[in-house]
Amino acid sequence: MLKGKMVIGQSGGPTAVINQSLVGAVLAARAQDNITGILGAKHGLKGIMEEDFIDLTTQSVAQLEEVANTPAAALGSVRLKPGKAECEKVFEVFKKNDVRFFFYIGGNDSAETAHIIAEMAKEENYDFCTIHIPKTIDNDLRVTDHCPGFASAARFVALAFMGDDRDNKALSGVKINVVMGRDAGFLTAASALARQEEGDGPHLIYLPERTFDVAQFKADVVAMVEKHGRCVIAVSEGIVDAQGNPIATTGEKDSHGNLQLSGTGALGDTLSAIVKEALPQGARVRADTFGYLQRSFPSIVSDVDVKEARDVGVFAVNHGASSVENGSVAIKRESSVPYASSYFVTPLSTVAREATSMKDEYINDAGNDVTQAWLDYVAPLVGQLPKMGHLI
Repeated sequence: MLKGKMVIGQSGGPTAVINQSLVGAVLAARAQDNITGILGAKHGLKGIMEEDFIDLTTQSVAQLEEVANTPAAALGSVRLKPGKAECEKVFEVFKKNDVRFFFYIGGNDSAETAHIIAEMAKEENYDFCTIHIPKTIDNDLRVTDHCPGFASAARFVALAFMGDDRDNKALSGVKINVVMGRDAGFLTAASALARQEEGDGPHLIYLPERTFDVAQFKADVVAMVEKHGRCVIAVSEGIVDAQGNPIATTGEKDSHGNLQLSGTGALGDTLSAIVKEALPQGARVRADTFGYLQRSFPSIVSDVDVKEARDVGVFAVNHGASSVENGSVAIKRESSVPYASSYFVTPLSTVAREATSMKDEYINDAGNDVTQAWLDYVAPLVGQLPKMGHLI
């Protein structure tokens, strides 16, 4: 059994429950005799390389619980795709500080970083354990049934569409909401939970897993306006044309080389212009981009998400403290009604780098909506939503 200090860090886009994983891990570590120190890395790998740590043994339980219920990354996050030199620097810091456990909360890029560092430790025969703690609102990690952080963001999206649909119904027109989702449409698809009665929006849902055809989009919108007198549309920021080109982008790239998509509202403006071409002059068309709001909004959280985010942090530390097996924590759905889940560790190589996307069975044949199979999957994670009233 290993004995030494642990480092824990947070990476990538924050979530509403990422600090539950952090606090779960810290409190679990305090109960392990072979973990001799708990260091929180400020801004992930950046903090490790600079040896910028917070001693996480000094905070009271009450203070930690307050942090757990606070959205976004309390340690600070980072978007850094490390090369060999950066990982070697991280490993040198670990050896210098007698760090034997590394817990990294993040998505598939974070899992890849953990995998690289774990392989370095093996090559140098350094007794070390690396556990990746899953987190992403995109819900695109492989192996796991779903990702901590997704359910709360999905709940925000569903509630936002519930309210926006009522607004649209009161003042008829076409409303387009752009939702996060570069390559996977899970979050956008959650908008379908807003529907409670026939005619409720969103009336159309477009995901990056299907080619976006402008001509068909125009026809879809016209058909919905003719049917309902209005149309609410959910669209993923990552929709692409038949050649795989984004429908709208600024051309700018982030630190991972990804094109900037919806951050400027460009996609909403582009789609609004397309809709106006298809409808009579003067038609009321509006677009909003949800942006960062959906991933760290306080109070609108899923109870399942809160519990599981805490549990994966605890599970990671308990596994790491008693085993030298590196890996990534994954969630197994035991049942949907009533909802129940369990946890296991999968090899880092099964999660690192590559992502997953919406299953074909979750998307309708026309590519402009979701299926009942999707609703059966997502509803237990999001939890009960408020009932919308109406006048007869």
